[in-house]
Amino acid sequence: MVKIMLENKDSILGYGMYILDEFEFESGKVLQDVVVEYTIVGTPKYDDDGNISNAIVYCHNFNGNYSSIDDEYQFTCEGGPFDKNDYCFISISSLGFPGSCSPSTTGLKHNFPEYTLKDRVNFKRQFLAEKLNMHHVHGITGTGSGGYEVYTWACEYPDEMDFIMVGNTSFKTNGYRYVISKAIDSIIESTDGFYDEIYSESLSRVMVSIYRLVYSNYFSKKIFQKMSNDEIDVLMDDFVDDGLFTDIYDFKYRNDCVLNYDIEDKLENIKVKVLVVISNENMYYIPKYDSFPIEKLVENSKVISYESQRDYAHNEDYSSVIDDISEFLDEFKN
Repeated sequence: MVKIMLENKDSILGYGMYILDEFEFESGKVLQDVVVEYTIVGTPKYDDDGNISNAIVYCHNFNGNYSSIDDEYQFTCEGGPFDKNDYCFISISSLGFPGSCSPSTTGLKHNFPEYTLKDRVNFKRQFLAEKLNMHHVHGITGTGSGGYEVYTWACEYPDEMDFIMVGNTSFKTNGYRYVISKAIDSIIESTDGFYDEIYSESLSRVMVSIYRLVYSNYFSKKIFQKMSNDEIDVLMDDFVDDGLFTDIYDFKYRNDCVLNYDIEDKLENIKVKVLVVISNENMYYIPKYDSFPIEKLVENSKVISYESQRDYAHNEDYSSVIDDISEFLDEFKN
């Protein structure tokens, strides 16, 4: 197989697709010709050996993909803490997500190998090693379930980064999150046609219903209290339309992956400095239980909570914590 090779330093920037000859899951199952979808943006800097020294791996959230790095413009804009003139960002569509190797893109549907958070991390590690000859990165950052990947990476491979930073995430699936994931799993498992060969319209309707359940996680408590029921209906209708274009098999495997996620007993493995940013109005991740315990469980960790400014379009305003993030990063500037 002919692989995409690095012709020159400039060729790494932009959108790309890469093919891994094979990928082995934790379960031992192996897939051949595994697609990796990615984008690389920013300004790569190189050490004396020609390796990128300022790479930041961005791990997207539950419904994201490689392009989710664009949502972090407050951080990556000129003058921001992760100014693209100073850093090189690598954003990869995770294993199991369309664009990269997934149940829908492989056509395996319900026969796709079950994967774990560690599999998702190893998928990205293998890409970095093969495509960029990269075995250590400057930093790893992520939000939501992307934060699950960040924690897993730092626990399983603690020498492969200089720091990690996570936002609005947790180190395990429990409580409310577990109930939601378990309910989704039950809905999908009881769906007629899930194991049929043809993707039926009924499966799309189920995904719309599931998106209504997921919808409650996309606003702060404060915003929900301010909205009328009519406003909620309008915004919900816009949101759940995405369910029509979400493959039920991709979604199920994604949900299965996070359902039993729990990295708490491995957090002591983390060697690098950790910054956790959490909204005190978040309905899905609660600072008291999901963020502040990190300061006791991980050495050299810091948690910053902030007053959420999330608007009706789901865009978060992080301006109140920009200075704190910049201060954290000062220590790691090349």
